[in-house]
Amino acid sequence: MKVLVTGAAGFIGMQVALALLARGDEVVGIDNLNDYYDPTLKTARLDAIAASAGAARFRFRKLDIANGAALSTLFAAERFDRVVHLAAQAGVRYSLQNAGAYASSNLLGFVNTLEGCRHHGVEHLVYASSSSVYGGNAKMPFVETDAVDHPVSLYAASKKANELMAHTYSHLYGLPTTGLRFFTVYGPWGRPDMAPFIFARAILAGEPIKVFNHGKMRRDFTFIDDIVAGVIGALDRIPQPDPGYDRTRASSAASWAPYRIFNIGRSEPVELMDFIDALESELGCKAVRQLMPMQPGDVEATFADTSALEAWTGVQPRVSLAEGVKRFAAWYRGYYAV
Repeated sequence: MKVLVTGAAGFIGMQVALALLARGDEVVGIDNLNDYYDPTLKTARLDAIAASAGAARFRFRKLDIANGAALSTLFAAERFDRVVHLAAQAGVRYSLQNAGAYASSNLLGFVNTLEGCRHHGVEHLVYASSSSVYGGNAKMPFVETDAVDHPVSLYAASKKANELMAHTYSHLYGLPTTGLRFFTVYGPWGRPDMAPFIFARAILAGEPIKVFNHGKMRRDFTFIDDIVAGVIGALDRIPQPDPGYDRTRASSAASWAPYRIFNIGRSEPVELMDFIDALESELGCKAVRQLMPMQPGDVEATFADTSALEAWTGVQPRVSLAEGVKRFAAWYRGYYAV
């Protein structure tokens, strides 16, 4: 297939591109290479793709998905079979300071992507949603059929909006769409604004780490390899309209249209303090823990019920926390020579 991967210089985008290339697909990657975090890490990811065995089937273009005209031209020229849409303005806390970035990328950019798929014969759009859509929900584990009407950050609201927008295009234009609610992805080449990266840097530098909600946090940490396997499994199964869908018992995870929503996580929440313990062990250093109150926009716990995705794709998470932290720590030390 010819697959467009948006956000190809990002953490998940890079790894999805590599996996698609490894199995023989042609990949076009786009990214705007913005400076939300260190752009040199993004270019290093692209260099890693260029050095891979499938590099001859990869092409990269610097392009902002908020630029509708440029994106439409790309779709018209390339005639993609399928699209994996991972480009977005990430970060819960950053959304408290820079709301406009989320409107531009996560809303306008997503509409532009939907329009490209609609007008240019794309067979299937798989896109990144987020566990943050569950917002203030207290029932655990989170199930796709739960109500997700109370976001606690603008980032979360933008991701819920993506799900609604995708359904509209599935209903009106018959565009098959699959949304994946990612749960705390970590691993080699990860994002510097996320806890594993922040903790590793501070621990090795002998600096305090900020532990929010006084450490009383649980996260469904999911290793990048398991995420990639789920993304590709979802990409390979195109949702079909369900004529038996019961509109009197509405579900946000399915539809009469060719539309699906799935959680993608490990389904094994971990106490934040236990994660820090595991990272200390692999780095060979103790952390100076600075206990802090809960931050606005954060939630106390995430826990994915992943049974629906497993039934749909046959993919199950395989990488344990111990193994995942070991591989992340080894990459971090090697990449930064520390």
